[in-house]
Amino acid sequence: MKLSKRLETIASFVPEGSRIADVGTDHGYIPIHLVQEKKAKHAIAMDVRPGPLLRARSHIEEAGLTEAIEVRLSDGLLMLEKDEADCVVIAGMGGELMIHILEQGKRLWDHIPYWVFSPQSELHKMRKFLMEQSFSVEQEIMIKEDGKYYIVMGAVRRQGLTSDDREISYRYGSDLLRSKDSVLKEYLEKEEEQINTILRELTVKDSESAKKRIAELEKELSWNKEAQDEMR
Repeated sequence: MKLSKRLETIASFVPEGSRIADVGTDHGYIPIHLVQEKKAKHAIAMDVRPGPLLRARSHIEEAGLTEAIEVRLSDGLLMLEKDEADCVVIAGMGGELMIHILEQGKRLWDHIPYWVFSPQSELHKMRKFLMEQSFSVEQEIMIKEDGKYYIVMGAVRRQGLTSDDREISYRYGSDLLRSKDSVLKEYLEKEEEQINTILRELTVKDSESAKKRIAELEKELSWNKEAQDEMR
């Protein structure tokens, strides 16, 4: 199965020989790909909505993988048992929803050796949550596909972590900053341009809401410039 660049990157983070649970599986493409490539021994394709699960089931049947991939209706991690997976993939949703799913599934934290996350928004909230709950991001990458930027993280839970708790690390990723990631550099330049465009539009307005938004954007711009300075 040919995956998009984003899904292929997510799949590449899964350790060889895993039993995976794919939360929010949608079409079931990641479990199908992992089993076809023999990277996963077994997979559970999970989703809270019956519609996507029907599509996933159809694709799994077409691939002839009904014995290797189980389809399961589940609100997040609620229907996953402790011994059923050693890698959980949570992708294609906002950071706040991911945090909610993780909080609901807290009983599994110390029973899943590896986690793969790809939040589509609220990245700073997600990174801060992971740090506060002793999840160590072991690898992280930013990719660009169809003009959009995506983050993929591989994490383990580890006590006694030393953390980089600067705001720019939560917003942009300490590993990406340290490695001077080229895609992040491009993202930062575009973000700076976008913030400055909005600021120019707001400066002609004299409302209290405009002033408040200007202050927020100036703060965001300062974090952006701090990150760019660090990567030079």
